[in-house]
Amino acid sequence: MSDTPALMFTAPLFTGILFALAAGLMWGLVFVGPLLLPEYPATLQSFGRYLAFGLIALPLAWFDRDKLRQLARTDWLEALKLALVGNIVYYLFLASAIQRAGGPLPTMIIGTLPVVIAITSKLRRAAPGARVEAPLQWRRLLPSLVLIGLGIALVNHVELDALKRDPNADLARYALGGLLAAGAVVCWTWYPIRNAEWLRAHPDRSPRGWATAQGLMTLPLAVIGYGLTWGWSVASGDAFPMPFGPRAVDFVMLMFAIGLFASWLGTLCWNEASQRLPPSLAGQLIVFETLAALSYAFVLRKSLPQLETLVGVALLIAGVVWAVRTQPSEASAEAHPN
Repeated sequence: MSDTPALMFTAPLFTGILFALAAGLMWGLVFVGPLLLPEYPATLQSFGRYLAFGLIALPLAWFDRDKLRQLARTDWLEALKLALVGNIVYYLFLASAIQRAGGPLPTMIIGTLPVVIAITSKLRRAAPGARVEAPLQWRRLLPSLVLIGLGIALVNHVELDALKRDPNADLARYALGGLLAAGAVVCWTWYPIRNAEWLRAHPDRSPRGWATAQGLMTLPLAVIGYGLTWGWSVASGDAFPMPFGPRAVDFVMLMFAIGLFASWLGTLCWNEASQRLPPSLAGQLIVFETLAALSYAFVLRKSLPQLETLVGVALLIAGVVWAVRTQPSEASAEAHPN
């Protein structure tokens, strides 16, 4: 009898951690596409991924049709903005960054999202209906920022050394990749804060229905973007074979795999984890995505990470965990850009 309370406590916690791990493994797949299809433009990969996700969202909309009817025109416009910035533009930046700088550096930069979101949430002026954040305590946050900075610097140093040894390396291209990854962070700093503000301002609306609405708004954006990319390719005389490129089967299968597993199943696993875990712990477990993405990148390279890279990753994880523990924030638990 004495073991029953302990079992009741540990079972949801253990299950929640497993769901968070599964979500991280799924989300890590979004970093794989640009590495598996390096000859495909980032625009085609971004629009292709969300075209697939939008098609997957259509049957989900049927089940949520009653909830979708409750949304006003202004709500649909807000869903459109969130879909554009948080889906299309974010992945366009990320795919472009990975193609130019490789996998490790963009992954590390994206891994800072829980901290960047927490800081931004506290610094910005609260919107009507939004939760007012507690004052930012820089003294408590400084150690985590130092750890994160050192971690990114170490990984960047390893990648730069490898580039310097490559006679065909393009340092300007690598630097541009880092800037594009920072652009992805900006997109996914704005998205969860704006999304959370809408949800708090509409407590009577269904979060699942709101997610489905964003999926539906992603579809027309992806269709238009894909069509414009195709049209530009034809008009400019580009030799790239449209509409699906030189490896059509690989491209279509990979886009639907990322749309299904990363965009839908990964988010489903994360929602299950969030129901079972405290927000502060959930925020820390987002590091599973960073670890998964880095692991996939080195598997595709067919090499093991250097000790300096491993130390850098450890410092990043320590910094994120430290920040989430010292600055508990709901925004941290929402920092999953997929």
